[in-house]
Amino acid sequence: MSGPGALIASGRDADVFAYGDRLVLRRSRQGRSMVAEAKVMEYARAQGYPTPAVDHLSDDGTDLVMERVDGPSMVEVLGRRPWTLRANGALLGDLHRRLHEIPAPDWVRPGPGPDGRSLLHLDLHPLNVLIGSSGPVVIDWTNAARGAGATDVALTWVLMAAGEIPGNRLKAAVMGRARGALVGAFLGRFDLEPVRSSLRAVVEWKVTDPHMSDIEQRRMWEVARTAGRAAG
Repeated sequence: MSGPGALIASGRDADVFAYGDRLVLRRSRQGRSMVAEAKVMEYARAQGYPTPAVDHLSDDGTDLVMERVDGPSMVEVLGRRPWTLRANGALLGDLHRRLHEIPAPDWVRPGPGPDGRSLLHLDLHPLNVLIGSSGPVVIDWTNAARGAGATDVALTWVLMAAGEIPGNRLKAAVMGRARGALVGAFLGRFDLEPVRSSLRAVVEWKVTDPHMSDIEQRRMWEVARTAGRAAG
């Protein structure tokens, strides 16, 4: 396996490098195995869900080579065209609904919250949606699990409402009322009763993530408390 090219993207856990003309290489900075992630991606893609095609893994499983998707992230689209907030919120909701219609195989680990048989992404927010030439593509399947679809929706709710999102242009687009419009358009695709019921469990799970800052953790708990008061 040849070495990676230039660094083209970095997330909280992994880096993505160019790898030839039409591929990228994804590598965790902690040396985490990508075997389970690749297997879930291949399964979701086989069910018709938009995820990059897996090309191959390194022998030790720590380097995942996959299809390169040319196009901006949904975050970048929102930064450039903030008037598309509601349309993109609805699109994100539809991506969730499509995913949760896919039954999770037994080899997929259980996620937080109530039992369920749906395939969950557990990080499906605008940073992990690329808008390619053929439509949206979902990336970063590190946390994929099985469970109730409401769990996935609840987690995206708290991440979008409370997460620190990089980039000055994006912050200008999603903070305040604009951020609320995005979250509202997303949540408008779902029955909110089971989603609200899942908020506490997903926050309890997510605050154990070492990549979440103290301020993000506090904001997530505030979302859960505020939503609970609204439901009452």
